[in-house]
Amino acid sequence: MEGYEHIELRSKQTGEWLHQEKVRAVARYDDFVTIDWMDDELEEHRERLARKRPVTSWKQQIVQNARTWLVLMAMGIIIGVIALCLNVITAWLALMRLGYCSLNYYLSQGFCCWDQEEECDNWKPWLKFGFLRYLAYILWLIVFLGIGAFIVRRFAPAAAGSGISEIKCIVSGFVMKGFLGWWTLAIKGLGLPLAIALGLSLGKEGPSVHYAVCVGNCIAKLFKKYRQSASKSREFLTATSAAGVAVAFGSPMGGVLFAMEEIASVFQLLTLWKSYVCALIAVATLSTLNPFRTGQLVLFEVSYHNAWHWFDLPFYALLGAFGGVYGVIVSKLNKRVAGFRKKYLVPYAIHEVVTLAIISAAFSYFNQFLKLDMTEVMQTLFNDCSSDSLHELCKADSGKTTLFLSLIIATLGRSILTIVTYGCKVPAGIFVPSMAAGATFGRAIGIIVEKIYQAHPDSTIFATCAPDQTCVIPGTYAFIGAGAALSGITHLTVTVAIIMFELTGAVRYIIPTMVAVTVTKLINDRFGQGGIADQMIVFNGLPYIDPKEEFRFDATVAEAMSTVTVIFTADRDYSIAQIKTILEKTPYRGYPVVMSEEAPEILGYVTRSDLDYVVRTHGNENECYFKSSPTPESSGVDMAGIINPAPFVVSIDCTLEYLMDIFVRLGPRHVLVQKDGLLI
Repeated sequence: MEGYEHIELRSKQTGEWLHQEKVRAVARYDDFVTIDWMDDELEEHRERLARKRPVTSWKQQIVQNARTWLVLMAMGIIIGVIALCLNVITAWLALMRLGYCSLNYYLSQGFCCWDQEEECDNWKPWLKFGFLRYLAYILWLIVFLGIGAFIVRRFAPAAAGSGISEIKCIVSGFVMKGFLGWWTLAIKGLGLPLAIALGLSLGKEGPSVHYAVCVGNCIAKLFKKYRQSASKSREFLTATSAAGVAVAFGSPMGGVLFAMEEIASVFQLLTLWKSYVCALIAVATLSTLNPFRTGQLVLFEVSYHNAWHWFDLPFYALLGAFGGVYGVIVSKLNKRVAGFRKKYLVPYAIHEVVTLAIISAAFSYFNQFLKLDMTEVMQTLFNDCSSDSLHELCKADSGKTTLFLSLIIATLGRSILTIVTYGCKVPAGIFVPSMAAGATFGRAIGIIVEKIYQAHPDSTIFATCAPDQTCVIPGTYAFIGAGAALSGITHLTVTVAIIMFELTGAVRYIIPTMVAVTVTKLINDRFGQGGIADQMIVFNGLPYIDPKEEFRFDATVAEAMSTVTVIFTADRDYSIAQIKTILEKTPYRGYPVVMSEEAPEILGYVTRSDLDYVVRTHGNENECYFKSSPTPESSGVDMAGIINPAPFVVSIDCTLEYLMDIFVRLGPRHVLVQKDGLLI
């Protein structure tokens, strides 16, 4: 074609692919199956036509229309209940590292000291001596994290990690059997609190998406209507992913946007409504159950009563730059650690987790911003100081230099621990650790700005500050820093802005969040390689075509097509034994049907699964034929019913960019290539 430089993609002599060093590797799977979305849609259309009949009862009509929404609501309720259990257990285990309640062993420190404002006599540390308490702290982590790693490795390896990368591939059409099953759901629920609460620099927000999607998949499989429809199952998976983020952050709209921006490759309006309903019901359930007895859906919810000032914007932009740099560096170094883990540590997964527990505990114990649970730390960092605040951050006589150094050390320590920990064989995510790193850095910047104001209160920079209001709010810097780091590691923009808005409920802080996220995105686009989930897809060789990625091949289909070696022709009859032999000797998922070998005019396409069904239901001696218009003397099995008479066909001169658009937007598993109406 004119305008395209000829590039040879395959050797004409050997048929081998060239330039493979420029193509990312795709891992090989024993059971590599993808969904043909066009075939799935055609099958649904046939079923609708087959069962088409007037609905005589208004009750039947209501049931048909309401069934899907009732199932979605049931999924949302279950996800909300699971989130409640995980929140309570995680908070309890996190505090059990440090001590216990003398009134009731099962009470967390917050409930144990509910009516005591200052010192709490009911909460007892495990040991009175500092060094022994330190050893007990480490031992507690080793035992329970070892248990978590063991149950994951022994019963459900798919429960390890975040799961978002794999879910993106599944929603796009790749089948990963067992990844969203009941067993994975159970082990994810058991292992997640052990990993998160006991000190590893990991979060539960990514795994929240995994267990929520497991719920969607398992519940949908209970109904034949949804079990047999891949497109309907995809809608449920997308909707429940929104619910997972919604309960993790207390952000229903943020969950819906996450499903749109991160999970779904094709997002339809009906899927939007289903995602909204599922997320809303899940959050409403969690809110009704009120896990923390404070009305908060997550511990780090916060409200700001004072507005930001224009002099804050450059510092917010600085935090955005930090988020971008954090995302680029952490994701790049984490991939190197993952490569080392994949090469050397696969047989020693439990030993690795125990070692990480020892390192994390030994390092974190002596820093107040690393020692406690990350959500509790973020709650402290986000909060606006008031007259009754007791934390050292809010005391006027506290050493600000010491606090600043402690925050910077916590930022570096959290980043390093996240790099080496994310990806180990326990259920874990990276959202909250990134937010915690951003929050400590942001609070450190807030302390600097506050000191500048205290030293120069009459400066023109601070002229907009009202005399009766707080001018600098360090907590807002922690909040913006957390959002910037979250955006940097995930490469999400609008979703992060909405999640941070729903966490505060303050419309006035949308602009600062957007400023920081914009700067983060600019740095990510320039120096990064996408979000951590997308990078893990590439690293693990998962089969996924990113709809946001732009492809330029400067070549035609002729340079990339595979020559057909097995076809069925309409000018001859086949025995079932012959078809069985073809299926046994070839690995293809389908076969073209043409008029004849001499004149291969395309008549259709037949899938391997349909041929398997015919072989299983007929004897070897039976004859079959692929004629579109059988003659009166034709006898045997008529294969016309399983032939797709309108497969996707493109010209040999079609550009690869156009072909890629077909695969991304329509989702066929195969495309036939023709020249002058004949199969190539």
